Amino acid sequence: MSLKSVLREPLLHFLAIGAALFLYFHWNGGGTGPTSSRIVLTSGQINQLAAGFAKTWQRPPTDVEIKGLVDDWVREEIAVREAMAMGLDRDDTVIRRRLRQKLEFVVEDVVAAAAPTEQELQAWLNAHADSFRIEAQVAFRQVYVSRDRRGSAAEPDARALLARLRQAGPGARIDNLGDPIMLPQEVDLSSRGEVARTFGDDFAGSIEALAPGTWAGPIQSGFGLHLVLVRERIAGSLPDLARVRPAVEREFASDRRSRQLAAMYERLLAKYKVVIEKKTEGDKPAGGTGKGGL
Repeated sequence: MSLKSVLREPLLHFLAIGAALFLYFHWNGGGTGPTSSRIVLTSGQINQLAAGFAKTWQRPPTDVEIKGLVDDWVREEIAVREAMAMGLDRDDTVIRRRLRQKLEFVVEDVVAAAAPTEQELQAWLNAHADSFRIEAQVAFRQVYVSRDRRGSAAEPDARALLARLRQAGPGARIDNLGDPIMLPQEVDLSSRGEVARTFGDDFAGSIEALAPGTWAGPIQSGFGLHLVLVRERIAGSLPDLARVRPAVEREFASDRRSRQLAAMYERLLAKYKVVIEKKTEGDKPAGGTGKGGL
């Protein structure tokens, strides 16, 4: 097994997360717990307080200000320990969510430290091609024939007009042909979705089968009939990794984070016995009286 593959093993990541948690809690108080009477403020933490002050005020703190920062930190530590000793942290949704976030941030830091390889990113792109695929595009010309204006003569008129257009060829002048409508006669390269938004989904689907360079029709839409010449067609394709790298890296990192979090919780779950009590018939909804509504 290569060194790179070893570094990507979930077990190694989990062990690294555990070590990071140990060092974090050791650094934040020298291994003392909320029930201990010993409060330790390391030189590294003091430097961090000073750096935070400098970032806010754009200057280093004075000795008096450092003492104030230290005194405030100690008061906060005392308040946190006393509050935890009183159980004020229990059943507090905000605190529970914040603690979960901090634990998961540790996982994120470990995951972010291992940059994905080119092979991993390319494999991700191949496996999720539909999310990154460039849509097929088509450019076309169209002449509109109105059923409302022409009634039963619409289809015969459209076929006669189609014969004239085929005789004139791809470059036929179409300015004064057909019936007026607020639709473009010349459509530049557009995706199927863009064509469908203007002409309708049935029309967009129908012109996908047309060969370029020949007038065809009549094609039905919600507006009426159309004679269509496909000028150009570009097939859909999967872009090169270099073109979509930022998006692939972002999606890859998000998926890897989710998988690592799931693996971590799966291993941690083995330490606990989860008991979920079933609701009994006598239970009442929280905050209610069990009686009828207003």
